[in-house]
Amino acid sequence: MKHIGLAVLIAGSVISSAASSEPSAAIRAAVANPARLESERARDAYRHPAETLAFFKVAPGQTVVEYSPGGGWFTRILVPLLSGHGTYIAAVGKSTRSQEGARKMLATIPGGAGAQVIPFDPTTATLAPAGVADTVLTFRNVHNLLMPEDSGVADDSVAKAFFAAAFKALKPGGVLGIEDHRLPENASAEREKTSGYVKRSTVVRLATAAGFRLDGESEVNANPKDTHDWPKGVWTLPPSLELGEVDRAKYLAIGESDRMTLRFVKPK
Repeated sequence: MKHIGLAVLIAGSVISSAASSEPSAAIRAAVANPARLESERARDAYRHPAETLAFFKVAPGQTVVEYSPGGGWFTRILVPLLSGHGTYIAAVGKSTRSQEGARKMLATIPGGAGAQVIPFDPTTATLAPAGVADTVLTFRNVHNLLMPEDSGVADDSVAKAFFAAAFKALKPGGVLGIEDHRLPENASAEREKTSGYVKRSTVVRLATAAGFRLDGESEVNANPKDTHDWPKGVWTLPPSLELGEVDRAKYLAIGESDRMTLRFVKPK
């Protein structure tokens, strides 16, 4: 695993990005768990789960909140990692459908019966009980918070509520791990509302405004083949392949999106 060491100038202070340790034996065992779906395991070459979780400093014994786990790609790694040695919390939408869907997904995972499901309420900026979490993670979801079609609002208020809620849920010194599709900084900000890509500067702005400090960033999920300008946005690429058979071989050869992997901390 390679990480880029950068000096990032934010709000007048220089923050160094340090390399993370290699994945622990516990993380590697969770990734190798035979209970994982073969269809999901096939994407490890693109998603680098062991390296990503190590970079976010996830470890047994922690209380980990995963915001919007969706179909449970990372959940099927996190739950076995934490089962009996920590707490997994799925933070999902307020609707009954979202909560029931999360519970059904967790029921298919060994150890999932001990997991919790908590609705995210943007009106109160609540993600989990205050100060309970060692780590808050979200994978490929910040762009949804910025897209009016998904967030239900035309501005970034729901995204701001998420970062405020994550800050409130974490213990001092806790980690917020963000992975998302990366929009080039010179692209129009309007594309954040439709393309599925989001600028690194936007994520850093939202996180630091909520009180977080950027602690590190990794290029483990970068993809230089992704030119970020596809006809159906990020969903043109695998695994969505929204264009169907049109140029399918081309998009499979490119692989999954170019993604930023950012680690923030709640100051002690």
